[in-house]
Amino acid sequence: MEKGVPIRSVTRSLAVLRAINRAGSLSMMDIAVQSKVPYPTACRIVQTLLHEGMIEREPARKHYRPTALVQTLASGYQDFSRVTSIARPHIVALTKKHLWPMLIATRVGQSMMVRDSTHALTSLSFNNYHPGDTFPLLECASGRAYMAFATEEERAGILESIDEVGPGIDPHTLSLFQSGILFEEIRDAGYATRARNRFTSTPGKTSSIAAPIFEDGVVCGALTLVFFSSAIKMDEAASRYADDLIAAARMISDELRDVQGRAAA
Repeated sequence: MEKGVPIRSVTRSLAVLRAINRAGSLSMMDIAVQSKVPYPTACRIVQTLLHEGMIEREPARKHYRPTALVQTLASGYQDFSRVTSIARPHIVALTKKHLWPMLIATRVGQSMMVRDSTHALTSLSFNNYHPGDTFPLLECASGRAYMAFATEEERAGILESIDEVGPGIDPHTLSLFQSGILFEEIRDAGYATRARNRFTSTPGKTSSIAAPIFEDGVVCGALTLVFFSSAIKMDEAASRYADDLIAAARMISDELRDVQGRAAA
């Protein structure tokens, strides 16, 4: 596959569909705003999605909503409901103890996707993290934790695909990941960090720490704690929270293993 850049029309079409699907129903103006697509372009994309049957216009007002055909896009999707249901009590307990929001995320292509979060349980949150929100794999703590504990074959394939598409990460940092130096440090520590997260609604205002979650001995996601960058330095945050984070991730992994064992019995 040759190196290149994403096809902008496809990227924008997906952004529009995600916005409508996430909200359930949106006006044309809200679609353009939430998808961050120019209004004329958003209008053309909406017309195409209407033609394809992916969305429909509400009869009583000028709003657009997804149809059942959207579900066909998920026919190959791997269900992570077991991970989220098992992890939920643990992330709630961690938020009650440390007050910061917690996330459960799994890998989807070159991104980490939020499966569950506790942002609604605390006031110490700049961002609302909803299931389906995604973050670039190497630009978030959960993605770095996932990559560090992935198999060499999976990690090499992901890094190759990132390099082919054209990374949204500076070349020096990418080279460090490709060399394995940063992943080795993460494995030694048992957790990954990302200071001043860039890809949020408040860039630079939050930092995060993440520990890997395993299912059947294979990394399947990550448990992440998000905190205000201005409130605490990364070294101090790691000293305070990393042990509890790692312990909770291990308990989730153990419970996943036990469930798998009972299912196989």
